[in-house]
Amino acid sequence: MPAQGITGVNHVTLVVADLPRSVQFYSDILGCVLRAQWARGAYLDAGGLWLCLELGEPDIRDDDTHLALSCADDQFPALARRIAAHAPQWKENRSEGASLYFLDPDGHKLELHLGDMSSRLAQYRRFPPDGYREF
Repeated sequence: MPAQGITGVNHVTLVVADLPRSVQFYSDILGCVLRAQWARGAYLDAGGLWLCLELGEPDIRDDDTHLALSCADDQFPALARRIAAHAPQWKENRSEGASLYFLDPDGHKLELHLGDMSSRLAQYRRFPPDGYREF
């Protein structure tokens, strides 16, 4: 019998310092759909991902931890330009697939990425990093 486990991502919650500013960024710049809002939070639909913004004091990590977002291939250039005009970049793309690494208004590290796990594994098969194995 197969092991029972995770079936997917349920939701992502990001703590934000200024709720109206973050709601505007995620809806107007990234194209998320605002579904509900209250004094200390908001729910947005990010292409089927339930995104919660919660008012608080963000504590941003100083590492490569980030949330990667997808878009349609033909929408990437325009969306990447729109994001780049409103958000600073935190990293240059050095991996397979087009990517834009950017910060939201609170410094959360985000990535707009074209590709999926299959395309990444295919790239690693062609150019395997040290110790690479597939299972």
